[in-house]
Amino acid sequence: MKLFKKALRKPATSMPSQTTEAAPLPKTVTPQQAAPVTLAKDTPLRVILFIGHHKVGSTSLQDYLSRNAVALSGAGILYPYVDFEGLAHFTARANGHDPSPESLPINVREPHNALAFRMLAAEQGGTVPAYHRRLPALPQMFNAMKQQIRFSQPHTVILAAEVFANFNAVSPKLIQNLATQFPNADFTLVATLRRIDEYIASWQGQRLKFGHKLEPLRETGLDSYLKGIHFNYRLMVEGWIKALPEANVILRDYAQVRAAGGSVVDFVTQTGLDLPEGLAPERRENDSFHRAVYEIARQGNQQLPAAKAGVLRRCLREKTAELQLPSSHDIELFGAKNRARMLEKFRPIDRYLGEVMGRSEFFADLEQVPDCAPLAELDAYQKALAQICATPKWCDDQGVTEFLAQL
Repeated sequence: MKLFKKALRKPATSMPSQTTEAAPLPKTVTPQQAAPVTLAKDTPLRVILFIGHHKVGSTSLQDYLSRNAVALSGAGILYPYVDFEGLAHFTARANGHDPSPESLPINVREPHNALAFRMLAAEQGGTVPAYHRRLPALPQMFNAMKQQIRFSQPHTVILAAEVFANFNAVSPKLIQNLATQFPNADFTLVATLRRIDEYIASWQGQRLKFGHKLEPLRETGLDSYLKGIHFNYRLMVEGWIKALPEANVILRDYAQVRAAGGSVVDFVTQTGLDLPEGLAPERRENDSFHRAVYEIARQGNQQLPAAKAGVLRRCLREKTAELQLPSSHDIELFGAKNRARMLEKFRPIDRYLGEVMGRSEFFADLEQVPDCAPLAELDAYQKALAQICATPKWCDDQGVTEFLAQL
């Protein structure tokens, strides 16, 4: 396949040793104010675009890149910021301060999600999610990145945003708009994809954490996913491949990523990055709800006022680990009928992904999708609910406690 041949011309490499000589820095250029940065033709800027998917370790990767942004920049690898908070945080770290020893502010950790949301809002006439606060206008975000390239003169720029996964479905023009910010660049496109049943199960939990009002996956909840990027991975990646026909395309199975050591190790290995020594280690971020409490959160989102539902979700995040529960992966969320539907509808998508990568299939274990987990969701839900209700002062909100008692 033509797409696969283009990807093969620049295969992913294994992680270089620390003694490998660093790539030479690009020649100095004189960029124009607020104009795209153009590097010398013999030293093209390498731009690595991690476009998701969700729930594949993307937050841990972003946290790692941001915490090490100063050291990476010194080695010619730029993880650019797009707002004042990110740039101020970078400056503080460069001056020897550690302004965020615990969780990073979201605009610092996920600057390119903020950029992607701003681009989507501009295209659709919408707004950026409230948790990305005080962002500059889109032209200023682009200008911030260009000026960092101007003064840092990196050989590699990394943009990492699972929100990029939405671009092709909304408008392929968004992909082109982003790519034109890096004229003459050498692009590497990275996406990690999770087997469809595991992905939807995890994404359902993420949406419950966001407070969405959802139907259960064992009933009609699956239907809402079938036409969008959370099921149709072809819709997610095809526009990027078409917009960047010369890009090195790296599609990874999440099972392989985990076997390789996680999202950070796999990303570094697959992209061939030569990292400096002494970087801060990877930290796990964005843990999921346990599947035994999905139904509790779901009913809370449906029935409680928004503020009370938020209190319930906070308690579930903080205290579920104290419960004696079966493994999340032993809990069946879909049922046999919906699992069979998933496999039938996903097979053509899997064939496309396999074709991109030069093989007949993408997920080696796709035929396991119809296999049900041993414990029904409602049975696990009852076990979790019984323990919660038997625990004095499990939640500090009387209204939430009363709600749980009547479930």
